[in-house]
Amino acid sequence: MKVDVLLGLQWGDEGKGKIVDVLTPQYDIIARFQGGPNAGHTLEFEGIKHVLHTIPSGIFRNDVINIIGNGVVIDPVVFQKELEKLAPFNIDYKKTLLVSKKAHLILPTHKLLDAASEHSKGKNKIGSTLKGIGPTYMDKTGRNGLRVGDIFSPNFKEKYDALVEKHEGMLKHFEGFEYDLSELEKPWFEGIEILRGLTAIDSEQYMNTALKSGKKILAEGAQGTLLDVDFGTYPFVTSSNTVTAGTCTGLGVAPTKIGNVIGIFKAYCTRVGSGPFPTELDDEVGEFIRQEGHEFGATTGRPRRTGWIDLPALRYAIMINGVTELSMMKADVLDKFETIKACTHYIINGEKMDYFPFDINDAEVTPVYEEIKGWNTDLTKLTNFADAPQALKDYVTYLERNLEVPVTVVSVGPDRTQTLNTKN
Repeated sequence: MKVDVLLGLQWGDEGKGKIVDVLTPQYDIIARFQGGPNAGHTLEFEGIKHVLHTIPSGIFRNDVINIIGNGVVIDPVVFQKELEKLAPFNIDYKKTLLVSKKAHLILPTHKLLDAASEHSKGKNKIGSTLKGIGPTYMDKTGRNGLRVGDIFSPNFKEKYDALVEKHEGMLKHFEGFEYDLSELEKPWFEGIEILRGLTAIDSEQYMNTALKSGKKILAEGAQGTLLDVDFGTYPFVTSSNTVTAGTCTGLGVAPTKIGNVIGIFKAYCTRVGSGPFPTELDDEVGEFIRQEGHEFGATTGRPRRTGWIDLPALRYAIMINGVTELSMMKADVLDKFETIKACTHYIINGEKMDYFPFDINDAEVTPVYEEIKGWNTDLTKLTNFADAPQALKDYVTYLERNLEVPVTVVSVGPDRTQTLNTKN
């Protein structure tokens, strides 16, 4: 058996949570491989909307194991709140939710360092979610971090105090930054007790044993490819590898164990925070898409920047991830357009380009568009792709021709039932 991977191809918020939820009945294990509470995976079914930040999106399906892998960073406070929100749905998460002992912990001082650093940058801020993600990954690579396995150690508090002392020394360098650590620590240690009550595992052993025994596994990514720390629009990126390769390091599976790679993208583009966005629509069309698509961050609540679909960026993401099939989300948001646009390439310094060059942040980028006939029809009641308007079918064909990967799923609404398989 091999591990299938599902990840975002844009700047996050593509709709990964919904598709994981839809696909979960086909799998025995759903495993998150990177990111942390900066992720906001939204699922909707039976008239109820759920937002997950750390917990894998398979948690609402019975008899499926959900694993938080070693590549994830965990905030015990956020994690406890997530678990509390599951209570009304009678989910036996103590049985179905497992946590890697090697996953790193976000400390209260990590969040303080994040806020102090972002504040000091002024107009050059990178748009951090202020969840402490960056400082936690910095401690991880700096070999100072605390991991889930440490909470079971008799000298855990000593390790915690030593790291906090280091952080407080760093915070002194931010003039005028005030904080009350004791107020933050109480709920954090309560969250640690909740974590101690869950099953902590050597996830790499668990995963590979499961593969050998024939279990079907889906790896769930967070954020999006264009936010990858190596291949995204650096420095306006997240702190982890959001691409397929992150599955290997974030779960402990070999590259030869990767199977299908499902790439998720919106029928248009969005971005939260700072950084380049070649197809951004800073006009009434962009605002219309924002309102129709309810484009406000699931984690931060911030309004998302909006724009037309970007084919060079998608081709780039498909190449890096080895995508084998595509899911197009939020097609219904474009229901009211007579025509829609697709960016086919960029003009940068007089040169035609179809990928993100090193200097994308500083370059003058002019997107070149093709105009495509819109469907101008309500898609939300569709239950079969065969019944879709011809213009939508033509748009899917257009994308498949330009991206050279099949679009197997089209989403026409937020509910799990509003999901069309194009190949049936």
